[in-house]
Amino acid sequence: MTVKEIGKRAFGFVSIFLALTLCWSASYWLTSWVFPKWDYTPSLYMTQIINSIFGFILFGCCMFLITRIKWVQDRQQAFMTPLINAMKMMAEGNFNIDLSYYKKQVPNPRHPYYHLIENITHMASRLGAMEQMRQEFISNVSHEFQSPLTSISGFAHALKSEQLTPEARKHYLDIIEKEGIRLSKLSDNLLKLTSLESEHPPFELTSYRLDHQLRRIILSCEPQWTEKELEMDISLDNQVIMADKDLMDQVWINLIHNSIKFTPSGGTISVAVREVDENRLMVTIKDSGIGMDEEAIMHMFERFYKADPSRTRTTEGSGLGLSIVKKIIDMHHGEIRAQSELGKGTTIMVTLPRNGGK
Repeated sequence: MTVKEIGKRAFGFVSIFLALTLCWSASYWLTSWVFPKWDYTPSLYMTQIINSIFGFILFGCCMFLITRIKWVQDRQQAFMTPLINAMKMMAEGNFNIDLSYYKKQVPNPRHPYYHLIENITHMASRLGAMEQMRQEFISNVSHEFQSPLTSISGFAHALKSEQLTPEARKHYLDIIEKEGIRLSKLSDNLLKLTSLESEHPPFELTSYRLDHQLRRIILSCEPQWTEKELEMDISLDNQVIMADKDLMDQVWINLIHNSIKFTPSGGTISVAVREVDENRLMVTIKDSGIGMDEEAIMHMFERFYKADPSRTRTTEGSGLGLSIVKKIIDMHHGEIRAQSELGKGTTIMVTLPRNGGK
């Protein structure tokens, strides 16, 4: 505490003490004049009580009258105006507020307004970050929808030409169909993500064989990995887990599809399940695909993140699949990690509690 602050506090205490003394003195002289007029002589104790009460009433009236003075009101309004303006800006959706004015006005952490200003600044910062995320999300969604819609519109217009050969017409129709499926998947993923982030997401734990689930999903993907002549190395121990079966289907489908998508023809994908300890299981999905750098690994579970925008020209995806995977794993109190190196493939490790995180 600086000398200036000590001086201001001392002056405030002395001012209040003098004001109370003056009001109590005025009360004493007033009662000394009134009681004889009324031929009333109270006891010394009652006199002290009456003087004290009346003195505090006078003090309260004086304080009220002081607050009615225009100079005092202007100072109060000047002190509160930045805070009021900041609240108005936040109400209008602008969270870029500046309350630096109070750093000089309220430098002491013990001041009642200090923590209020700190909390409002912190709240504005958090709300601003959330608003930025919302705007980025809307921008990304618009972009993801705009791309296939532009393709559909362009090729639909091209189909109006009577000079197209049957082969070209079929090719354009195939592209329109593919872009339509892409839009459908994007819509499904958005609905799935919204459902998972709702206040009461669908979540029903059941006991089932994890190895059976993985084997079923791998077989359902057989047309994709057979077409690319991929070698599937499967090592699935008999393991029982408590989890939401439908949600975990989504996890394994997304992860295995990603491995197939980014593994070149003739590559290898291995899927294994092992016991970490009596309470945890680990599923490892390893591929010999294109891999990722460290920056991509850091952001791979963010919505709409794509490690290399140029590669999306040959590989489809909305950038939502891994966000959904991460959310489902978190709901099960599990953990998902990735190890990867450019050109040397990627390994995804999912650790899950046997009891669903109960």
